[in-house]
Amino acid sequence: MSNEAPIGIFDSGVGGLTVAREIFELLPSENVIYFGDVGRTPYGGRSKEIIKEFTRQDIAFLMEHKVKFIICACNSASSVALIDLKSDYEVEMIGVIEPGAKAAVERTKNGRIGIIGTHATVGSNAYARCVHELNPDLKVFSLACPLFVPLVEEGYVDKEATYLIAQDYLRTMKDVEIDTLVLGCTHYPLLKDVLADIMGDSVTLIDSGEETAREVYRLLSKSELINPGMSQSPVLEGEHQYFVSDVPDKFAQVATRFLGRMVDRITRVDISRY
Repeated sequence: MSNEAPIGIFDSGVGGLTVAREIFELLPSENVIYFGDVGRTPYGGRSKEIIKEFTRQDIAFLMEHKVKFIICACNSASSVALIDLKSDYEVEMIGVIEPGAKAAVERTKNGRIGIIGTHATVGSNAYARCVHELNPDLKVFSLACPLFVPLVEEGYVDKEATYLIAQDYLRTMKDVEIDTLVLGCTHYPLLKDVLADIMGDSVTLIDSGEETAREVYRLLSKSELINPGMSQSPVLEGEHQYFVSDVPDKFAQVATRFLGRMVDRITRVDISRY
């Protein structure tokens, strides 16, 4: 396996770009292949069998690009499919559930952790299961916040309506006195300022994207697969390529918002052939 080979990232849509952004910042020399299955998003409302099939196809697409590491940036796929599929491949893979849960366990002081996510992620109980595997004595409170995703994708991050909706959702979390809140959806980091303001200074927000990037860095270092451009001065910038399963126009608009820069080189692929 070449350490110059790309990192593969896939998601059911655009949310995984928040994970990609963290990878770009922490590992700027890495070449990255991003696949967004925008033609079949969201995965959340699908059956476990369908999510597994979609995830298998996403992985097959990335494997065709000879990636050295795969990040499943979709919470739904991470929670119901990845654990069953990763052993089928030689390439190391990671989802976004375990890094976020591990960080929450390490940082909670009062043992009361909140998880917010989509209905599918919350319904899977994956974060709570992972937390309790690490420390069964902790209390976990999970809450679905389904309106956050469309608000983020439509650019309503700074709108008063978004603040009011978030305030209404999070009232439950405030009532149960959590001190740690896991953002269990890759869209939610764009709402971090709003959520932090509502929850207050006594609550630590856990960004699963940030934690996943840190874990990827650790695992690549351990396997001696860090791109050598990282050790040069100045650091060499990696190449980033984007692929989608439907028309790329909307993806380009939202991607620019998620990454804070223009996105080009977006290629449409027929994912059904994988």
